[in-house]
Amino acid sequence: MLEECARTFAARHDTGRLRAALVAGSGITLHPAGWERAADVPYNEIFPFPIPALLGHTPTLTVWRRGGEGLLAFNGRFHLYQGYSAFQVAAIPRLASLLGAPVYIATNASGAMDAAIKPGTLVVIRDHINLQGANALIGEWLTWQGRLFPDMTYAYDPELRALALRHAAAVGFPVCEGVYAGVLGPSYETPAEIEMLRRCGGTVVGMSTVQEVIAARHLDMRVLVLSLATNPAAGITGVPLTHEEVIEAGEAAKGKLRALLEKLLDDLGGGAA
Repeated sequence: MLEECARTFAARHDTGRLRAALVAGSGITLHPAGWERAADVPYNEIFPFPIPALLGHTPTLTVWRRGGEGLLAFNGRFHLYQGYSAFQVAAIPRLASLLGAPVYIATNASGAMDAAIKPGTLVVIRDHINLQGANALIGEWLTWQGRLFPDMTYAYDPELRALALRHAAAVGFPVCEGVYAGVLGPSYETPAEIEMLRRCGGTVVGMSTVQEVIAARHLDMRVLVLSLATNPAAGITGVPLTHEEVIEAGEAAKGKLRALLEKLLDDLGGGAA
C-alpha cells in the first residue's frame, strides 16, 4: 500500500531532488526560510487509512522547492494513542524514504524531567527509551526494504546532532542533549512514573517519535530529533499539565525553529553534514 501511495504522490507532485523530510510535533510549525511552497496535500489524499483531527496538528504534507531541490514537510504526525497501529505511525518516514528523502528531521513537544530544563529549551535527542509497548518492525516489516534486526547504537546521527546544537545556540535557543522517553499516552504521566523515567536515564518525555525513528533507521535514513521542552513533567512543579501550554510553547518558538531549520538545511546541501 505504501509503495502505491508513493508512486501516486510522485506522479502528481514534482518533489525535485529531496534534501530531507521534516515532521512537525504538537503546536510546531515548519516553514523553511528561502524555500517556496509547491503543494499542500491533505493526508487523507495520501495515506490509505482514516485521518482523525488532532489539536495542534495540521494533517497535510507540504512540498517545498528551491531550484532543483525539494523538501517534504509533514505538518503533524500519527500517534499510537489515537488508535493507530505501529505500521500507521511509521507510514510517514517510510513514505519519505520511498520518495527519496535521505534525512529525517523530526520535531516534537515534550515534558522536561529535569527542573533545570525550562520551557522553551530545545533538547537535541541523542537516544531514546521505548516504553510504548510496540515496535514498527514487528511482523512483515522486519524484512521490508531493510536489513534484519537493525542496530540502534547510532539511531540519532552524531554529526547532525552536533550541527543542531551549534545552530540552536546561535539562533537563541537554550539547548542541551538528552534522552527521549517514549510512552503510550494519552494521559500525562504520574509523578511516580516521571521519577521512574528520570532514574532510568530519561531527560524529556513524550508520546510520539520513537516508532518513526525505528522505521527510518531500518531504511538507513539519517535521523535528527529536536524536542521542544514545552512544560515541566508531572510532579516537577506540582502544577497540573494542559495541552494548551504545549501549543503556546510551540507558537512562541516558531521564529527560532525557522531560523534553525534554515541553517541545518543549508549545511545538508553544502555537504557539511
